[in-house]
Amino acid sequence: MWRDDDFSGVVEAATNAALPERGAGGMNRRAFLKTGAGASAGLVVGFFMPLGMRKAFAQDVAKQPAQISPNAFVHIAPDNSVTVLLKHSEMGQGVWTSIPMVVADELDCDWSKVKVEHAPAAPEYKHTVFGMQMTGGSTSTWESFAQLRQAGATARALLIAAAAKKWHLGGTSDCRTENGYVFCGDKKASYGELADAAARLPVPADVALKKPEEFRLIGKPTKRLDSKAKVTGTAEFGIDVKRPNMLIATVARAPVFGAKVKSFDATKAKAVAGVVDVVQVPSGVAVLGKHFWAAKQGRDALVVDWDLGDGAKISTEGLRADYRKLAQTTGAVAKKAGDVDAALKAGKVIEAEYEVPFLAHAPMEPENCTVEYDPTKAGKDGVDIWTGTQFQTMDQGLSAQILGLKPEQVRVHTMFLGGGFGRRANATCDFVTEAVQVAKASGKTVKVVWTREDDIHGGYYRPMWLSRLRATLGKDGRPAAWAHTIVGQSIIAGTPFAAAMIKDGIDATSVEGAEDAPYLENIPAHRIDLHSPTSPITVLWWRSVGHSNTGFVVESFVDELSVAAKQDPLEYRRALLPEKSRERLALDLVTEKFGWGKPLPKGHAAGIAVHASFGSYVAQIAEVSVEDKKIKVHRVVCAIDCGPVVNPLTVEAQMQSGIAFGLGAALHSELTFKDGKVEQSNFHDYVVLRSNEMPKVEVHIVPSTDNMGGVGEPGTPPIAPAVANAVFAATGQRLRKLPLKLA
Repeated sequence: MWRDDDFSGVVEAATNAALPERGAGGMNRRAFLKTGAGASAGLVVGFFMPLGMRKAFAQDVAKQPAQISPNAFVHIAPDNSVTVLLKHSEMGQGVWTSIPMVVADELDCDWSKVKVEHAPAAPEYKHTVFGMQMTGGSTSTWESFAQLRQAGATARALLIAAAAKKWHLGGTSDCRTENGYVFCGDKKASYGELADAAARLPVPADVALKKPEEFRLIGKPTKRLDSKAKVTGTAEFGIDVKRPNMLIATVARAPVFGAKVKSFDATKAKAVAGVVDVVQVPSGVAVLGKHFWAAKQGRDALVVDWDLGDGAKISTEGLRADYRKLAQTTGAVAKKAGDVDAALKAGKVIEAEYEVPFLAHAPMEPENCTVEYDPTKAGKDGVDIWTGTQFQTMDQGLSAQILGLKPEQVRVHTMFLGGGFGRRANATCDFVTEAVQVAKASGKTVKVVWTREDDIHGGYYRPMWLSRLRATLGKDGRPAAWAHTIVGQSIIAGTPFAAAMIKDGIDATSVEGAEDAPYLENIPAHRIDLHSPTSPITVLWWRSVGHSNTGFVVESFVDELSVAAKQDPLEYRRALLPEKSRERLALDLVTEKFGWGKPLPKGHAAGIAVHASFGSYVAQIAEVSVEDKKIKVHRVVCAIDCGPVVNPLTVEAQMQSGIAFGLGAALHSELTFKDGKVEQSNFHDYVVLRSNEMPKVEVHIVPSTDNMGGVGEPGTPPIAPAVANAVFAATGQRLRKLPLKLA
């Protein structure tokens, strides 16, 4: 999919940089690379992440290329504690628990003694597919699974060897491990006792991994390691960071996309009590205060004259009209089979237009970033950045460029994220580089904080998309022709990833879920094509990326075709899907658990959808009712095939979370433009799902030994079409535009 040599500039500089000198807990990171008593007290094991790229998500992790560069570490201390250094960001998806579970299982340690720390930004922590340190694409667990097992098993082998040497045994065959101890006959030693001696032993080239039936933790429901800290308020998020002499800043940003500052008057802003400074930066004008309220009040008093440019002409209605015109023509062809145009002329055409709006990510913790910067010392001592981020390598590289430093002089401290959903995985690193610019312009240590309004107006939205679909049916009711034209901005265009992810005019993220829809295999003539109009509006991946559009469109249109064919929507899908497909397995499980076809309460109806994304296969059935044109979702039954499962509780939580996230978009959320400005501003008009609207959600996992997939995003795409299809079953109204609104 992506290759190492697809990245240049800041990515190359940052990923080739020397390892930062100090990181979590103050341990010297160069020393941490070593396995030996000199590294630290106890045993430190570096395990390996290959640099070679894999073509697609969720491939067999056991077939990864040769080991090259150490990327992650396990530290066993004399007190028997085990620390796992986590290269991924914890943003609620559960990797703070699932990844250590894999290490701990192979290590046979005491789970109650396991601790976790975020790793620093360093090339040793590159993602094995994306070639840089990042978290996204529902990849964290599967891309590390084999190496994590290897790390735990290697540490266990070293501890056993140390015990055998201590007890003067002729070999290790009579030794066993359990819960942080090595046993041999009546002899027993804790890992902590053996750690220093194990650190002096040569690392074995090959170690035996457990068989799946031997797992103690993997596959077992396990409570999260971060829950207590988050419940008690001791977990530190980016917005919690405090540094000596730190100022708080807010930034007056462009009111429309592409606008530039012509001039500004800071007189009234500086008159606000607590305001310390006002500086211009590339994104606008920053007001620095002794506390947030001073900075915000100062910004409110600031007078800025903007050159609005062409962005002031943008409107949702205008974009819709332009998209509709484009949809009448064939765009860049992503996939084609047979003579589609001839097949469409040969039968009665069923045609439909679908639309989804711009969406904000709206994480509960708005964007923020703290930069500790002293211009008189930065050249020698470097700078420190604290933030919740999904893109450590990019943050480090771009910040270094701004400050004229080497990447290794920029120490990125990853904090807990109060939601990410893709917003904190931005190739421009906008909220991080902006804070760096404010620190540079002011010469001060500063935390830049975004308000909710800043977040809603700040861009990097899920794109608005419009789809035109046409199909004809054969005598058996199955599609004989299928044409799907997609219109919407490219997320990837203009980013460092464009060379790898845009081929022949096709942004892979725009057509995912459409060009690889499993139904196409049984449709003799089909074509998926794409138009990617440009706009000053900045767009970005949003939880499930292109699947958030194509899942709704494809599953809704298939439902329409089942009605036209006068066939049950479940049986229609089953007939179209390859017989042994994982989609069918998920469908079969969800219909069994829901009781598809059984009577529902009066006024209730059910809708079904199935969609594959990020290596996982999810089927959902939504039970809804409609009263006074209001849609109420009572129950959602979900089945997922994500391959081998590390923590079932994580899978369940992420399906519930993905459904809640997608349901908010299905029922409420949208961003609209008028005169270039976003019309929404906060949760009163950019509405997300409320607690009282959350339906009962049942999650069922398909037992599977297939390739491991992700769980952070795949729960989102099927919920909108499942609800829309249920609304049709209840009312006869086919809703083709999100959010769903009845006439």
